[in-house]
Amino acid sequence: MNPAGHPANGLAKRLFDVVVSAVALVVLAPVIAVLAMMVAVLLGRPVIFRQSRPGREGRPFELLKFRTMEHQAGPGGASAPDEERLTRFGRWLRATSLDELPELLNVLRGEMSLVGPRPLLLDYLPLYTPEQARRHDVPAGITGWAQVNGRNAINWNEKFALDVWYVDHWSFALDLRILVMTAVKVLRAEGINQPGRATQERFTGSAR
Repeated sequence: MNPAGHPANGLAKRLFDVVVSAVALVVLAPVIAVLAMMVAVLLGRPVIFRQSRPGREGRPFELLKFRTMEHQAGPGGASAPDEERLTRFGRWLRATSLDELPELLNVLRGEMSLVGPRPLLLDYLPLYTPEQARRHDVPAGITGWAQVNGRNAINWNEKFALDVWYVDHWSFALDLRILVMTAVKVLRAEGINQPGRATQERFTGSAR
């Protein structure tokens, strides 16, 4: 059993998540309210982007984020490319990670943790190798070991290897280290996107 999967450790990690996310939601309530109004004015409604993502053991939940893209259709009525829909304001939200603040509600509800592998798309689940799938042995996180070691600037294989390393080496000290490193990375706006891309490229599977 991985360290984070031990019942006692899991309970302690959950308690930490509840306390910190609850306090953060109270302290950051004015910031969240202002951002919600800005999204409503600059991007329109809905203010919150909702999407099903896999959490622990691949169980789906509804991820909450501030919208960063416009509703824009391309030829044939399909959505335009992300690069065209992502606004300047949306880029700023992503660069500062402020678009992630609604995920504190996901943490409070027990669907996510403050620290853990990022929840990706449900479509990716059948594409993982057995080793990569181990990233779902722990709750998904707002930030994680992969996010502070390259974020979106590294390739998928590197990202998944870092996620699995976290699963095998979890500790409270590591979580605290990741939270501090996350704050530094956000302030420096490091690793937001892959070179030449506005968003992360899709995962299409690894050689097995």
